Amino acid sequence: MVQFEVPAIVPADAEANVADLLVERVRKTPDLALFAVPEGEGWRDITAAEFQKQVIALAKGFVAGGVNPGDKIGFIARTTYDWTLVDFALFYAGAVMVPIYETSSPAQIQWILSDSGAVACITETHDHSERLAEVRDELPLIGSVWEMHAGDLDKLTEQGAAVEDDEIERRRGLANSDDIATLIYTSGSTGRPKGCVLTHGNFVELSRNSAKALAEVVEMPGASTLLFITTAHIFARFISILSIHSGVKTGHQPDTKQLLPALGSFKPTFLLAVPRVFEKVYNSAEQKAESGGKGKIFRAAAHTAIEVSALQEAGKKVPFVTKVKFALFDRLVFSKLREAMGGRVKYAVSGSAPLGERLGHFFHSLGVTILEGYGLTETTAPATVNLAHKSKIGTVGPALPGVSIRLDDDGEIQVRGINVFREYWRNPEATAAAFDDGWFKTGDIGAFDDDGFLKITGRKKEIIVTAGGKNVAPAALEDPIRADPIISQVVVVGDQKPFISALVTLDSEMLPTWLANQHLSADMPLDEAAKHPAVLAEVQHAIDRANKHVSRAESIRKFTILPTEWTEASGHLTPKMSIKRNVILADFSAEIDEIYDAPVSTTNVSIP
Repeated sequence: MVQFEVPAIVPADAEANVADLLVERVRKTPDLALFAVPEGEGWRDITAAEFQKQVIALAKGFVAGGVNPGDKIGFIARTTYDWTLVDFALFYAGAVMVPIYETSSPAQIQWILSDSGAVACITETHDHSERLAEVRDELPLIGSVWEMHAGDLDKLTEQGAAVEDDEIERRRGLANSDDIATLIYTSGSTGRPKGCVLTHGNFVELSRNSAKALAEVVEMPGASTLLFITTAHIFARFISILSIHSGVKTGHQPDTKQLLPALGSFKPTFLLAVPRVFEKVYNSAEQKAESGGKGKIFRAAAHTAIEVSALQEAGKKVPFVTKVKFALFDRLVFSKLREAMGGRVKYAVSGSAPLGERLGHFFHSLGVTILEGYGLTETTAPATVNLAHKSKIGTVGPALPGVSIRLDDDGEIQVRGINVFREYWRNPEATAAAFDDGWFKTGDIGAFDDDGFLKITGRKKEIIVTAGGKNVAPAALEDPIRADPIISQVVVVGDQKPFISALVTLDSEMLPTWLANQHLSADMPLDEAAKHPAVLAEVQHAIDRANKHVSRAESIRKFTILPTEWTEASGHLTPKMSIKRNVILADFSAEIDEIYDAPVSTTNVSIP
């Protein structure tokens, strides 16, 4: 059994809670701009002291509204400044937030609120309130429902004016490191969501140690970030809390269609994103260049960027001619991409899925170091992450300080340390099954290099075993295929089948531009595009590229393009855009059967 352990840098504090992080920040830098909110075409700063003042005022409102210490409070909202304001106001009131994705269905809302025992709920919009109203009769414990867009938070603040400061300070100090800080439900990719009990210690100790490990990112003068990933997910939630601890100025943009203008005006120094975002940035730039007749230049620039980065990481000398080409491309191509991201981005933290070495090297040559990491809700987000001074593209980095990682005999990644959750809420059976002698069993498969850098190679429950007995990790094929500009999602199938095949969906956002660049109708319907020879050929090329990295027995022999999209609304994706493999296999069983009923064509097999 292979094991790597990194000792904590900051000693644990058994009495600390999340609210203490804000108190410490205000004590150190009361006038530091901790947030910025949109105002006109620019941004208005909010200092640490002003944020704390607003937090206390809203916490008083919650007290006046009947919230008691330990109460579970549901919260449905987009990623805005108010999300973190509510988060800390509930901490100060001594309550426990139960975040709900703003895209959740009424049935999902009902399950989370009922299972958690929530006694009240905060919604952002009337639409959120209507979804809650559909299942309100099934939630006898829910008392008050406050809607932000209806001005209910302002009304609460007014009601709380008479609450004494001492009462808020008393409540703020009730929790210690072992107490529950939040109850976050898993995305439910493999079944009904389970509530993860994350403690104050999980957030406090991980924030304090991560800040030291990522000092170049979060503690550099003027550090700032623009959040657009949902803060209901542990990834962005942890970064929000880490940023308060570290003094990072944070802005928010919940509408990803407005992301580029927001980046241009906010000018962050680091970003938090999932691989799909980096794929979109790259693919959009490529298709834009293609539209302007500069596609060949862009692809040559990308090839040079990847070559230079790979040589640098390997410690090899970059040839003079390559240096000259890179300098030219830097002026013609890369500078424009940097400017599109605000011009100041130096780092990006990536998680939730493998990034791929190609994109890692490409952005590294742009001057943006992508620090790929790994973690789950159960590990308070990061367990490992590449560091600014210690990074390897293609890995998810070493363990963070205070975290231990080991691989069992099957290669399953197991985690122990300051970040590991306490239990699944009201589910002792699932809790017991998730641990092995204090180690959390992630269900993911990985491998270490000699320096303790972890590489994710698959998911234990998703390993496909063909009829010939070949074990195939779907992610190794799916991730590179998904990087193609017109491909949205791909699911590899073949369990107990004679060969590997794939279901593919098209990216409706990228498809019109790509079609226009092929001198085809940009308005081509999805069902027509799924059968068009040019689209079939493009998907074939993506599959051929992926097949080059696996053996013939693992290669995709056939594929089907579905005339539909997999979305969270359709029930095929989780809120963090992970595929629900079991649901897809069930819903598209007829299409899968058709693949294997038809004669096998080997024209789409690329043999290494």
